[in-house]
This record gives sequence, structure tokens and C-alpha cells, in this order.
Amino acid sequence: MDIDNDLPSCIQARFKSDTGEETGNPLDLPLNITKDQLSLICNALLKEEDKPFLFFVKDVEITSTLQDALDVSKLNTEEVVEIIYQQQAVFKVRPVTRCTSSIPGHAEAVISTSFSPSGKHLASGSGDTTVRFWDLNTQTPHHVCKGHSNWVLCISWSPDGTKLASACKQGRIMIWDPLTGQQIGKTLLGHKQWVTALAWEPYIRNTECRKLASSSKDTDVRIWDTVTGNCVLNLTGHTKAVTCVKWGGTGLIYTSSQDRTIKVWRSEDGILCRTLEGHAHWVNTLALSTDYVLRTGPFHPILDKFDHTDDKIILQKRAKERYDLTCSKDEERLVSGSDDFTLFLWMPQKEKRPLARMTGHQQLINDVKFSPDARIIASASFDKSVKLWESTTGKFITTLRGHVQAVYMVAWSADSRLLLSSSADSTLKVWNMKTKKLELDLPGHADEVYAVDWSPDGSYVASGGKDKVLKL
Repeated sequence: MDIDNDLPSCIQARFKSDTGEETGNPLDLPLNITKDQLSLICNALLKEEDKPFLFFVKDVEITSTLQDALDVSKLNTEEVVEIIYQQQAVFKVRPVTRCTSSIPGHAEAVISTSFSPSGKHLASGSGDTTVRFWDLNTQTPHHVCKGHSNWVLCISWSPDGTKLASACKQGRIMIWDPLTGQQIGKTLLGHKQWVTALAWEPYIRNTECRKLASSSKDTDVRIWDTVTGNCVLNLTGHTKAVTCVKWGGTGLIYTSSQDRTIKVWRSEDGILCRTLEGHAHWVNTLALSTDYVLRTGPFHPILDKFDHTDDKIILQKRAKERYDLTCSKDEERLVSGSDDFTLFLWMPQKEKRPLARMTGHQQLINDVKFSPDARIIASASFDKSVKLWESTTGKFITTLRGHVQAVYMVAWSADSRLLLSSSADSTLKVWNMKTKKLELDLPGHADEVYAVDWSPDGSYVASGGKDKVLKL
């Protein structure tokens, strides 16, 4: 296209990473430079090979040429324009397109479903008091684990994928072997009411995967040694039910409660570091910017194949490198969602004050997740919507509308390009992060969908709900 004679044909520009590092010196760039040409320059400056990037100028994505993204009439030729680049995942996850199988087996609602860190195994917990392991190749039940005497409310895989913890409404916690379906060690007893969440010590802290944290309606958080079956620490301080527990990569444990606070504890000795206040009602859910890298630990779902014969020190180093990439300077961000319709973004290692208060939902917030690349936060609410936020500033991006009932859960694809939501309207929906629009509607469940998980390697989605069926 022709540029008006009185408008400049070139501008001075500088590349800057989305974390704020300047890359190279200012360059003279033609206004008609394309996104592909910017990629070549950026890869050359970073001494990289063919890495995919997104480019933004003043918060506008450059999709075709630099000129299309700029308001040329307001250009000041003296000014150096900052071009912000974001590296994208090298691999791409195929969108889920159809239900490959509906697996009956549970006699009551499926309340939780979770893939192992490698994506090779799938487990589910149900109101029928059992935990089930499923064979992903034949898509049939593998093992049925009986031992709980009440609803199984939550399940959690150890970071090395060799054990699954399950907890029930009776307050009992059991550890299972996914290969045999047998219980490992003793039942962990101590909670007086039901267990609301489980979190294992991250692989980068300890490759033995022995320690497990549990939060309960009885206001306590307990840390267990799963090998001896003993409770090593009891974290007391919340005055009402604890709703969520997260074990961070820096050795801190984060807990949220119906007492409207979030507490930050030191996992070594159980010392309370700080209490985060600001919510006006129950805090329901927490997410860490490092959740995905801590969940997958030594496994990279696409780029490297995990080998159990590998030295644990090598595996731990690999997990730590991946953690450091997501979390520069060891700064984990935490986001909390509440019954007061708001979210707060925190830097919990340093600050008692929130970085941002995120408002806009019209009903309680039930689930919140950082994208695997830690750039976007998605929140699911009973107001039938999912909202997206910038993960560093808490700035509102957009609302995803399409569900006609409460949205219960969200799950990200491993490449952060797709988001899945499950709802009381019996559907799952897949949203495209590039267009911020609905990509696919996945009907099929006969009732509310409570549980959903996207396997870390991107190959499957599992969902379960009130209709007692697990779908893949």
C-alpha cells in the first residue's frame, strides 16, 4: 500500500521482551515490515533458530505489518517505538474435536479427574467412594480402588507420577499405586472433617515425593510423610474451613479459607510468614503462575521422553531449568478467587498487599488457572462466563460467553493456545486464545460437568460429572 507522502516510511524501533529486557540497539525499520520479517530479526538478535514469536506495539498485536498495528497519524519520528515480543510454545496441541469414548463404571457422580504428570495415566474420584484408574489405550477401566467409606472429593498425582493420593468426605487420605491399583502404606488419619484439597511437595524441592499437604473443613492444614504415614506438621491459624492448598516451588505453602484470608507458610517448619487480606467473602480457589511446570516436574510432555532409569539428579535439574524459565528470579505469582465476585493477584513471597484487584464477575468465582506459559489468567464463575486477565498486571482482557449455566472449571492446553471450560449446562467449550472466540462446543454429557482435565501432553481431555460417566 502507498504511504502518504507526508508520513514517514521508516521508524526507529527497539525490541523488548514481555518481561521487560531490552534486546539489541534501536533499529530503523520500514513501516511495511511484516510479522515474519520481525521474527527473523528477533531470532537473529537473540541468536535463536526459528522460534515462534508474537509481537505487540502499544498493546496491539502485529498480525500483518507494523503499519497496520500503529496509529501512523500520531507517530512522532523522534520517538523510539517499543516492539514487545512474546515467545510462543514450540509445539502445538491439536484441538479436541470429538468424544472418542464414554466410559461408564462409576456408580455416582464423578467429582474429580486428573492425568498423571506424563499424561500416560488417568485417574478419577467419585461419590461412589472409589478411585478408578483408566487405560488410555483401550479406554477402559484399569483398576478400581476401594478403601474410602465416603465420597472421594479430591485426587492428586505425585510429581514423579508413581503415586496418587485421594481424600474423602470422612477426612481420610489414601495413597495408591497406579500400576497395581493397590494401596501404598497406611491410611493417613487426623483430619476431623472432610479434606478439600491436596498438594504434593514439588519435584524440584525433593525427588523422593514423600511429602503431601492436605487442607480440610476442620480449619487445619496437615503435612504428611506418606512413607511413614505420620503427620509431620499441623498448620493451624485459619478460623474457618480451608478451601485450597498450593505447594510452591520456593518452599512456601499457600492456603485459602472461608475466613476470607490467604496464609503463606514455610513448608520446612510450618512457620506462618504472612497473611494476605482483602477479600470480603470466602476465598474459594488459588492458582500459582508455576502450577503447570510444578505439575509436570521432570516430564516435558512433548520435548523430552521421561525415562525412569534416568538419574534423579538429572531429572531434578531438568525440572528446575523448566521452573526457572517460567519463574524468573523465583517470583511466583498467586491469584485468588472468591465469593465476593473478585480476584486478587499477589506476589506472596514479598508483599502483603495485592498487585491488583480484578473485578467484573457478577457471581462467585469457582476456579482460576494460569496458562502454562504463565501469561494469561482464566477465571470461571457462576455468572456463566469465563474471563481472561493479564497475568503480570491483572488487567482485564475479555469475557468468553457461551455457557448458559454456571461455569465450574477451566483447563488449559499445554501450549496455552486453547482453553476448555466445563459447566452446569452439561457442555464443555473450547476457546481459541488467538481469536478469543469459541472454537468448539462439546455436548454429550447428560448432566452437570464437575470435573475436567487436559492431559499435560495435550493428547486427551477427560471430563466427568453428575451423569456418572467419564468422557475422553
